[in-house]
Amino acid sequence: MLASFDAVLLARIQFAFTVSFHFLFPAFTIGLASYLAVLNGLWLWTKDHKYLDLFRYWVKIFALAFAMGVVSGIVMSYQFGTNWSVFSDKAGPVIGAPMAYEVLSAFFLEAGFLGIMLFGRERVGSGLHMAATAAVAFGTFFSAFWILSVNSWMQTPAGFSIDPDTGQFLPENYWEIIFNPSFPYRLMHTVTAAYLTTAFIVGGVAAFHLLRRRRRGEAASEATRTMFSMAMWMAAIVAPIQIFLGDLHGINTLEHQPAKVMAMEGHYASHPEGAPLYLFGIPNDETQSLDYAVGIPRLSSLILKHDLNAPLAGLDTIPDDEQPPVGIVFWSFRVMVALGFAMLGIGAWSLWARWRGRLFDAPWLHRAALAMAPSGLIAVLAGWITTEVGRQPYTVYGMLRTAQSAAPLDAAAVGTSLVAFIVVYFAVFGAGTFYILRLMSRPPVFDEPRLKDATKGPIRTAGITPAIEEAMRRPEAAHQGE
Repeated sequence: MLASFDAVLLARIQFAFTVSFHFLFPAFTIGLASYLAVLNGLWLWTKDHKYLDLFRYWVKIFALAFAMGVVSGIVMSYQFGTNWSVFSDKAGPVIGAPMAYEVLSAFFLEAGFLGIMLFGRERVGSGLHMAATAAVAFGTFFSAFWILSVNSWMQTPAGFSIDPDTGQFLPENYWEIIFNPSFPYRLMHTVTAAYLTTAFIVGGVAAFHLLRRRRRGEAASEATRTMFSMAMWMAAIVAPIQIFLGDLHGINTLEHQPAKVMAMEGHYASHPEGAPLYLFGIPNDETQSLDYAVGIPRLSSLILKHDLNAPLAGLDTIPDDEQPPVGIVFWSFRVMVALGFAMLGIGAWSLWARWRGRLFDAPWLHRAALAMAPSGLIAVLAGWITTEVGRQPYTVYGMLRTAQSAAPLDAAAVGTSLVAFIVVYFAVFGAGTFYILRLMSRPPVFDEPRLKDATKGPIRTAGITPAIEEAMRRPEAAHQGE
């Protein structure tokens, strides 16, 4: 049955499935690591116990999410050598170094200080523990830096030449490769999206406990109230910044990948005197038209070129074999934008409730925040779908087609591994996600228990030697030098 499918399409579906599953965890942990650093800093500065309780509460969740992100990322990377070996051969000389830098710098920084952040407060002291927490937070950002640099180069390739004999991309200027034309916009937009994702998950968890305590007629803990307040401040401040960054990113995309923007906007036809902003419609690639379109005249020109009468080219200027699938790009973009404005609305609502002194006594706001808890994860997935599907039919935009990048594998082989991935991912990561949700279902409490470490286990590579065991059994003798 699988042999009847197209091997390239199955390879694309497999990579889309694994990378989407993987990115759910970094999208959460990038923001959560910074949130933990802020909480730890506030605890050291104020000595207010609620910040320590919140740190201990969220660090357990971070440890699980970080572990699942690492495992899912390792599995995903193997596909470069299996399903996409031709792409790896062609683009490897350029993208191999930045991907190696991500492991050698960012991931090693995270992994090296993670154990100290999780278990080291009582062992290394508050100062070094804070430094380790900050190092993990910076490591998550630095990891995003390198990965987004590679992805951005695939969108807007620069700083390379092509070997005429092998067809390989050869690095000429690594500064141009790393800081390619779309990278600064993509980095700011993606990292800010990760912070918003974390804010709405934290706010949703806090809202859940506020509603449950209200239903029981109980007062919410100070830690829960603080958690909700911090999340709503983040939403109110960062959501409008994210919309502004999205606008800058869109203008940059129009300059370098116009076909993608045409698909996002549903512009099959060119508009020489101002293009409408289509709110809804049904893209029809066969007739090259947007059926049942509902739009606002000239607004797209105003947004993209800041001029109501500015002309905008349509897909009628792009050859058929170079057009992305419009339907997927058109709707994924609208999901992302709609959720972005919903986040802006929640942030504004929270400011109104805060001004009235009812931030913790606004059940409809809490219900809305709870409903919006997964909105950041959905929005980042929609954004990545827009970015990656909008780049088609290329892996390296304008240079290397997707059909030319896939390994010469049979459809049955790719399909079998895809089915295996789906079964294993939903079983393993589904169980992990279920446990995270169970941790979130319990509210933070005063003197929140910390992560338990094996204090009675081996403390050196060689284990507990007889001398150490004797000293542990007779501390007073060890103190006297016996």
